[in-house]
This record gives sequence, C-alpha cells and structure tokens, in this order.
Amino acid sequence: MTTPSTLVELTANELRHRIGSREVSPVELLDACIERIEALNPSVNAITATCYDRARAEARVAEEAVLRGEPLGLLHGLPLGVKDLEATAGLLTTYGSEIYRDHIPVQDNVLVARLRAAGAIVAGKTNIPEMGAGANSRNTVWGATGNPFNPALNAGGSSGGSAAALACDMLPVCTGSDTGGSLRIPASICGVVGFRPSPGVVPSSRKLLGWAPISVVGPMGRTVEEACLQLAATAGMSAGDPLSYPLDPTSFQFPETVDLGRLRVAITEDFGACAVDNGIRAVFRTKVQAMKHLFGTCDAIDMDLGDVHRCFDVLRAEAFVAGMREAYQRDPNSLGPNTRANYEMGAAMTLLDSAWAQAEQTRILARFQALFEQYDVILSPTTPVSPFAWTQLFASHINGEPQANYYRWLALTYVTTLTTHPSLSLPCGLDDAGMPFGLQIVGRFRADRHTLGVGHAMEQAFKGIAGLDRPRPDLAKLVATRVEPALTSIVTGAPDPRDVRSLPRDDRAASAAKVSAV
Repeated sequence: MTTPSTLVELTANELRHRIGSREVSPVELLDACIERIEALNPSVNAITATCYDRARAEARVAEEAVLRGEPLGLLHGLPLGVKDLEATAGLLTTYGSEIYRDHIPVQDNVLVARLRAAGAIVAGKTNIPEMGAGANSRNTVWGATGNPFNPALNAGGSSGGSAAALACDMLPVCTGSDTGGSLRIPASICGVVGFRPSPGVVPSSRKLLGWAPISVVGPMGRTVEEACLQLAATAGMSAGDPLSYPLDPTSFQFPETVDLGRLRVAITEDFGACAVDNGIRAVFRTKVQAMKHLFGTCDAIDMDLGDVHRCFDVLRAEAFVAGMREAYQRDPNSLGPNTRANYEMGAAMTLLDSAWAQAEQTRILARFQALFEQYDVILSPTTPVSPFAWTQLFASHINGEPQANYYRWLALTYVTTLTTHPSLSLPCGLDDAGMPFGLQIVGRFRADRHTLGVGHAMEQAFKGIAGLDRPRPDLAKLVATRVEPALTSIVTGAPDPRDVRSLPRDDRAASAAKVSAV
C-alpha cells in the first residue's frame, strides 16, 4: 500500500505514469508533498515562498482532466519547485536580495511557463544565494539552506534549495540554472542529479547578455530519467534566448541507450588547472578503480587549457555588470559581498580584457576538442572539497592554499562551462567525510542526449557496485535535529517574508498572489 511518505519517494516518471493510469490523484500527491515539506523544511530551509492554496486548486483541475480522459502533458499533476531566480506569476520572487523582498511578478518567465504548460503545478520557490552569486545558498531574505545529510553544512548553490528539496523527496520536479556550476555543485553535495545542457537547448529568457553562452537553465532530478523528463518539457527554441534553436524536445524524454563496454573514458582529477583537496583526489581514485572495468578504455589524461581562470573571471564579471549596474549605482550597500565583488571586478575591466576573454574561450574550446578525438567522455570530481559549514561563505582555502576569490573553488565546473560542452553531475556514493560525492561527466560538443545516456547507464551499473550508488539522507534523523539553519541567524532586521501570522498555511506570497489576480 502506498502511503504519503512512500508516495513522495517515487520518481517523477513513475508518479506521472500513475497519475495517467488513475492510480494516483494529483490532489493526493500535492498533499503528500506539502506534508513532507512541513515535516522537513524547518530542518533544511530549502523551500521559501509557497502558494499552496493556488496549487491545491490547480491539482483539483488536473485531477478532473484525468477523469475526463483529456490529453495530459509530460508533467501533468506533478508538484514543482522553482528556483528563486525564475519569475513566477503571483508568487514572491526575491532573487535572494533585499532589493526584491516584495517583488511579485505579473507573469511567468519562459521556463516556468513551459513547465506549467506541461502540467506541472507550482507549489513554491527554492532557496538560492543572493542573485545566484556563489555556491552556498544563503541570503538575508530567507536565510541559509542546510545540507540534508548534515544541516550544519552547506547545500551548495546556486540551485541549493532545489537540490536539498529533491534529496528530501519534498517535490518530484525542481528547476536549476548554471553559470559556474550552479546545477552541478548542489546536486553533487546533496546526492542528486544536475545536468548543464549545451547553451540554447533550454531557453533562458532572463539573462541580459542573450548571446553569451556561459549561463544556462537546466534540469535537476533524483535520477537521470527525472532530469530527462524535465528537459523534454522545457527544451526548444524561443526568441527570448537568441542562442536557442529548433530541436525536438521529445527526443530528451528517455535517455539514449549507451553500451558502457564500448565507451572510451578519460579521467582527470583537476583539468590541469584546478585546486582539489587531497582527500577528494583520493576518493576519486578509489571510485575510478571500482568502476573502470565497466568501460572499454579508461585513461588518465593531462591537459593544458590555457588561462581558464582569468577567462572565466572576465566573462562572469561582464554578466554581473550587465545585471547589477542600476542597483550598484543606486546604492552599492544594497548588494551582498559576493554580488558586489563581481560587479566591481567587471567595472574595472576594459574592452581589451573583454576581447581577450572572448578569444581565449574560443581557444579553450579548440584545445578541448583534441581530447574528444580520442575519448567519448571525460570524468572528474564535481566539487574539490567536501561540504563545509553554511556559516562559511565559500571555500577560502584548498589544501591550505588561499583561493583567489569567492568562486575560485568552483573551477572544476566552470572549466567545462567555458567549453560549452554538456556536463552532468551524477551521485557516486560518499566521500571520506561521509557526505555525498558527485562524479562529473563531460560529454562531446552538443552531445546532450549521449551524455545523459552515459549518466543513465552508469547510474544503473552503480547500483550493483558497493560505494557507488546514490546515497540517501537519514530523514528521521533530520526531523529530530530541527536545527532550522539561519532562519534568524543571518536574516536582517526586516521581517522574514514567511512571518505573517494572519495566514495559517500560506505565506504572504500566496496572499499577494490572490491580490494580484484581482
């Protein structure tokens, strides 16, 4: 018998099948998700603004559509968590910033609109760092998100709320986005899947530098198949993203079949350029030893990708100058330290810096292609360190060596960002500290389906290999801790947006949704 607690643990794919076959009601599923959120969110703070009343009304409509035998979308009746960088109509969208503490969009952006058109039901928003800057999902509006495996540690970012919500089975569908690793890093340290697609596969209508390829939106999931389902519902051309192009979204619905025994695999601990903790290096080597028999060939490689760090510094800073200029010029103190540092770095750069970085990115791509003449995928660790305390803003040192800035510790993922190759973080057991370990799978240029297929094949193979299968948090222990990370620790003197005592269930965002609909 399926109970609310076991229902939410079914995959999105299985839930969608059961909704279509009338075995599960969208109303029943939403109520089970809300029950799970209310039980666990006080311990991890993954979900921020909610709209449960509206979601329940939409779930009833979804249930009626099933009973009438109407055509159903890919995500029909599945509760959805939306990263707080994405605009949601009638639902508080703060971008993790005091500037937008009261911001309620009048319409969904392209990503959210496509998810809702596919039948998903928005239940709430998921936490992020301020403006998505950094890989520790904490801000002064909502506080910090704790890691489901140890809430005193960070959940990564900037899609940290989505990753933690998925790891706790709060919601079957959650969105993410990625510039320097914002899909892959939280997926890695929360034990879920994060896929950075090639630029243009999923349109992003919110990026100001529309022609720049470093920022993308993409899916997360507890399994590769869940990521594929979300990708199929969101991929495809949109004029809102000039890098998007015509493609068949349904081609992503199921992972491509890949024979691991024919796969030519390259292994790197650091891409020849990244600082990686010695403990993580040792864990990676052990896991490679446990899996290498799966592949046709498995070779350690050396590479020289040029000045990848300076290149990323410039391109990232350009994006922040474009997005933060108005706020910074109005009041620099309105921005947090990460966001302000990126803006000031970019504002000090010149056209010479920009031109060099654009050319260097092209050179990095060319150097990368030489490797793929010999190999089908490259494997690396996703993160260079085990999760650290959420009170520590970023990893300032690796192996005792100071890092140049607050995002330098993300180099394992931003190196592949610069190449624009598709990249997947796959759960791969635990590290030496007992926290989730993510394996980064980098595919060939524009080979998104093949990369997902490799990830799926490895995911299935890992189930039979000790120490490689996806880890799961101890939810009973999580409930018992109730540490409520940073709900009061770093929130400023302004009231918490959830602290509206006149509303018994929904926060003020839901109340505002009712007002905005009038």
